[in-house]
Amino acid sequence: MLHLLRRKPRFPIPILNFQTLNPLHVPNFSSQSSAKPPEYEMPSVTWGVIQGRKERLVSRVIISDYLKTIGVVPDELEPLELPSTVDVMRERVEFLHRLGLSVDDLNAYPLILACSVRKNVIPVLGYLEKIGIPRAKLGEFVRNYPQVLHASVVVELVPVVKFLRGLDVERHDIPYVLQKYPELLGFKLEGTMSTSVAYLVSIGVSPRDIGPMVTQFPYLLGMRVGTKIKPLVDFLLSLGIPKKILARVLEKRTYILGYDLQETVKPNVEALLSFGARKESLPSVIVQYPQILGLPLKAKLSSQQYFFNLKLRIDPDGFARALERMPQIVSLNQNVIMKPIEFLWGRGFSTEDVAKMFVKCPQLAAVRVELMKNSYYFCKSEMKRSMEELVEFPEYFTYSLESRIKPRYRVLASKGISCSLGWFLNCSDQRFEERMRGEYIDADTPGPSFVMGGKLEMPGSELVSEDEDEEDGDSEVLYRRTVSL
Repeated sequence: MLHLLRRKPRFPIPILNFQTLNPLHVPNFSSQSSAKPPEYEMPSVTWGVIQGRKERLVSRVIISDYLKTIGVVPDELEPLELPSTVDVMRERVEFLHRLGLSVDDLNAYPLILACSVRKNVIPVLGYLEKIGIPRAKLGEFVRNYPQVLHASVVVELVPVVKFLRGLDVERHDIPYVLQKYPELLGFKLEGTMSTSVAYLVSIGVSPRDIGPMVTQFPYLLGMRVGTKIKPLVDFLLSLGIPKKILARVLEKRTYILGYDLQETVKPNVEALLSFGARKESLPSVIVQYPQILGLPLKAKLSSQQYFFNLKLRIDPDGFARALERMPQIVSLNQNVIMKPIEFLWGRGFSTEDVAKMFVKCPQLAAVRVELMKNSYYFCKSEMKRSMEELVEFPEYFTYSLESRIKPRYRVLASKGISCSLGWFLNCSDQRFEERMRGEYIDADTPGPSFVMGGKLEMPGSELVSEDEDEEDGDSEVLYRRTVSL
């Protein structure tokens, strides 16, 4: 029995050092039995100093006083777990200051002070820098989206980046997308992001273009289909834009999804109609210049209509026809428009003739005067054409002198053919060659025309068949033609 009593215990019995564990409450065994026992609690998940309730209250008061002294209002931190000592809080504040955040930034989102530097801030910043966000931009990133410091790198951040890569967003574009729309890092993959992508593909957007679309306008991933994207798409389709063409427009001008339907898009469509644009021309206007849906349009239309009336005596109906042919004139600077006008005046064209030319070909407003000058003198000195021909065919100034006008004129001169400017310029290279091989000269015909919602119609030919249109995509040809204007 004695040897059993002398055996050492299997596990060492811990000896509590109360002075170490709780210096503020050292038990006094010599005191009366009425003395209160000391308070002990399990350490928190932050593994701070073990504190009792009173000690925590004292530490919170000290930390709050410190934050007030540097200008931070700590009211929102009341329900949160704070560091056990003011030194830890001071370390957080100094780290955030070095990152580039000011006291105003901390007051804008004081919950950032509840993030541990070692467990939250450093891992998140390290990952953001790893995916390509420059270190110098990290402070701005956190300022724009401070909630990112609460995120788990593995559970929340990495899946979002993988999702973007799965949409064919290029690796080197990931930092640009996230800096432009950092809130993406807080989205759930199975929610709005997946739904918006699926809807765009369903209306004809090519899946391979989703990546570039997201890069151009990442906000589309945060838009709800039912309340934002679909109502806008349905409205544009109701104007007569074919779905295939609208899909191409969205691929190249994705930002129009951000225009507010009720506040901007519908009022702008009504403004176009009120200034004389015909309803059947609205689809062509929008496809040529989608940005027109988001402009302060009524004011711009008023200004430009007054300008053309003042300078060229173009009436409202003439301005509306010019607007239909080139809706970009609503955004052209009036000083820029005056340069080709003054050039034509200087060559002897009357105000009435210049007005007629601009209504028929408003693209003149965007042509450089140097190019107009070269084309004009070639027309007068080499081709011996009259000014009346230029008034009847002002599109002459929009063709390249070196690549189209001169080569085709030389062919005409070698064959001794005399024709109008439009006959040899307003046709494709293939059509021009056919005309040169022909035994007779056919009459002048207008260029290709298109009625939105219908088929591509070539002069002198039948409508394109349904089968050809379905497979080859005349809508894409139309889109390239109209946008190139």
